[in-house]
Amino acid sequence: MSAGEKSKAKTEQIVGKAVRKVAHALGDDTTAAKGAALEARGKGRGTKEKSKDAFKR
Repeated sequence: MSAGEKSKAKTEQIVGKAVRKVAHALGDDTTAAKGAALEARGKGRGTKEKSKDAFKR
């Protein structure tokens, strides 16, 4: 996994989780859903990069 993609995936996961938790605490369901989507996109990106590495070996 390239360092840039790995950091981008981890950043999306962390930011998404933070947005989701803060929005949920404030009762903003729309923003909480957007944060959850961002977190899921980060997890998907990380999984994609890990699978690409597995095929390179």
